[in-house]
Amino acid sequence: MLRGLSIKNFALIEQLQVSFDTGLITITGETGAGKSLLLGALGLLLGKRADLSSVKDSSQKCTVEGIFNIKQYHLTPFFKEEALDYEDETIIRREILPSGKSRAFINDTPVTLQSLTALGSKLIDIHSQHQTLEVTTNDFQFEVLDALADADREIESYKRGLQLLKEKEKEIHILIANQEEFTKEYDYNAFLLKELEEAKLKPGELQEIEERYEQLNNIEEIQERLSGSIGIVAAEEIGVSDQLNTIKTNLAKIESYSGALKELSERIQSIYIELDDIHVSLMDELEKLEADPQQLEEISQRLQLLHNLQVKHAVSTIEELMVIKGALQEKVSKTESLTEDIDALREEIVTIQSQLNTVAERIHEKRKKALPKLVSELEDILKGLGMPNAAFKASLDLQEKYLYNGKEVLEFLFSANKGGSFGSLKKVASGGELSRIMIAIKAILSRYAQLPTIIFDEIDTGVSGEVAHKMADLMKDMSKNLQVFSITHLPQIAANGQSHYKVFKEDIDNTTVTRLTLLNEEERIREIAEMIGGKNISDSALTHARSLLHN
Repeated sequence: MLRGLSIKNFALIEQLQVSFDTGLITITGETGAGKSLLLGALGLLLGKRADLSSVKDSSQKCTVEGIFNIKQYHLTPFFKEEALDYEDETIIRREILPSGKSRAFINDTPVTLQSLTALGSKLIDIHSQHQTLEVTTNDFQFEVLDALADADREIESYKRGLQLLKEKEKEIHILIANQEEFTKEYDYNAFLLKELEEAKLKPGELQEIEERYEQLNNIEEIQERLSGSIGIVAAEEIGVSDQLNTIKTNLAKIESYSGALKELSERIQSIYIELDDIHVSLMDELEKLEADPQQLEEISQRLQLLHNLQVKHAVSTIEELMVIKGALQEKVSKTESLTEDIDALREEIVTIQSQLNTVAERIHEKRKKALPKLVSELEDILKGLGMPNAAFKASLDLQEKYLYNGKEVLEFLFSANKGGSFGSLKKVASGGELSRIMIAIKAILSRYAQLPTIIFDEIDTGVSGEVAHKMADLMKDMSKNLQVFSITHLPQIAANGQSHYKVFKEDIDNTTVTRLTLLNEEERIREIAEMIGGKNISDSALTHARSLLHN
């Protein structure tokens, strides 16, 4: 409910701060006094577009702030989803800066207009004569019927199931499309994969076989040069080993004469040991060498195979070929398993549809049971609102198609006159009739659902006499379950409010400003008397006003 409203620098409102209570709150005032300004300011809190032209002094910031008690609305999930701090007393603020830029805040956290609109729709429901066409829509009619049917749990279950069904249907469409695409390429992919699998690729293999190929292909030269090198090292008397040994012996005999000679002796000793080790290694390498034409041919063919595969797949390493092989395996495997996946999904979809049908049937039964009750209550209320012959014909037909809130089509027909033909509300109901139907529906909803604060903006236009009393009683009855505002020209409704505010204009320092004030009992009597008889208040008008107020 709306606990408080603060407006600064908006249109003709210089500064206004007001608190509101529970129950029925009536707002009266002369035409043009500024009642629409209050709705305009509230519209900003509900996410309406801001306009610099709405600002009274464009050099100053315009601020509209509302305090809402939201404890009963179960909005914690919304705040969590929007990453906002939840407070039972939530503050919504809207600012229009001199630059024309608009900002919105929920509990001092900046939010988008989309978030503000989403929250606002859960807090305030504004109805004017121009907005009663909502009652003619099928969605709204279902909303009313479902409130009476008490089918919220089933409808939520149905919507979750429908969402899952849509996801699975989308998934199977993608799989079928993939299957068609993969099937076209399957034979080619399978051939490429087989080729790579038969190649038995190994990481690092290419370097090894290239080295072995070079060795076998040049074995004679390698043998010749190894043998020559061994001869140079090991030849008697003229070999490097013998000559190095002679140097080693000579230095060993004189190394004691100086440190430098000793160091040279040690160095030649190291070289001699290293040369001896090299000699052994040369011998080992020579012994390992053996011409093998068959192995050379095999390696040559292997190299050619790998080279051809690299060229074919436009890569330069075995590792890249192995990555391609993995991708081909996945494609081929997917193609082979897609049929199984599609069959499994089809079974899953059939199961979901069966569950949906069961839930839809339960929803249908609840709605079917509630429909006569809705029609009866509507007709009873409308009789009291001056429509004694108002009648409705409503029917629910189950469809094969899954709709967003069930499998039914609701037809809601209306006739205002006895013996008159029935037609859709949009076609046969007048504006005044739609207004009364809307207030009747809201009255019914208030008994069965937790509604936000409702504001009726001159929805009583064209009503008078006993019908006005009935409408006033209806609003008061609604206010037992929710906060109801009524901007009205009817004294009967004004007198029924637990709180009564007056909107008026006042000239201050050559400037016209709009004020809103809470009337005390005496002020209410005079205001209601003026609504009855005009500016020149008579004693009879005052008496009538007192009787209305104390009725």
